[in-house]
Amino acid sequence: MNRNAIGMFDSGIGGLTVYQAIKEKMAGEKIIYLGDTARLPYGSKSAETIIRFSEENARFLMEKSVKIIVVACNSSSAHALPRLQELFPVPIVGVIEPGAEAAAKWAKKRIGVIGTTATIRSRAYEIAILEKKGTWEILSRDCPLFVPLVEEGWGEHRITRLVVEEYLLPLKDQGIDTLVLGCTHYPVLKNAIAQVLGPEIRLIDSALTTAERVFQMLKKRGWLHPAEGTPEDDFYVTDFPERFQKVGEIFLKKKILNVEVANLPGRT
Repeated sequence: MNRNAIGMFDSGIGGLTVYQAIKEKMAGEKIIYLGDTARLPYGSKSAETIIRFSEENARFLMEKSVKIIVVACNSSSAHALPRLQELFPVPIVGVIEPGAEAAAKWAKKRIGVIGTTATIRSRAYEIAILEKKGTWEILSRDCPLFVPLVEEGWGEHRITRLVVEEYLLPLKDQGIDTLVLGCTHYPVLKNAIAQVLGPEIRLIDSALTTAERVFQMLKKRGWLHPAEGTPEDDFYVTDFPERFQKVGEIFLKKKILNVEVANLPGRT
């Protein structure tokens, strides 16, 4: 099992922040990444649709004999994770539980959560955090303009600063001490968000917390790949590989050379 790849899927490109965090944590692991670019965004779709798409993504990765599946999408983690864990025989990790655990560890009184409309509507972070038995107040807000700003490459643009202020200054004014970046695109905006909120508010990057969770799960099972250099990873999309390569460079700050178009099982 230790020589099998890590499988990972997202609705598109944002999961590359999770990919990068895992790669930095476990350079010897091969990763097979699937971005469902034909059907993004998931964040504005119904729970039923998100579950169906997520099942098809997971089946594709299972055909590649992966040893673990990382659901690098907050919307899928919020709605589809229990179903996937029931259907498939490998460990399946979402991005919400690790982020919630980190928030519960660091927060003092008020926790802010930002994400897509679907993630915020699901209350998945709120439920996961409150299961830690704390007495925090949780303030949530969807930030639908963040994703297009990231994919436009405007992480440091003055317009982005204005949008960040519009979304997040009300949360700051309400006294949050911790903010969960509840979408995998949002770490690209971490600098802009930190500048607006200031150093007194801790940012929880779910990409980093998920990478740590995957590392611990593989280590516990004895499935970590021996460090024998950095293997070449496989990238698949369901549409428009050229855009994935172009925008992916914004996330990884390097070229993605080989991207194949995937034929998902179950799709008609």
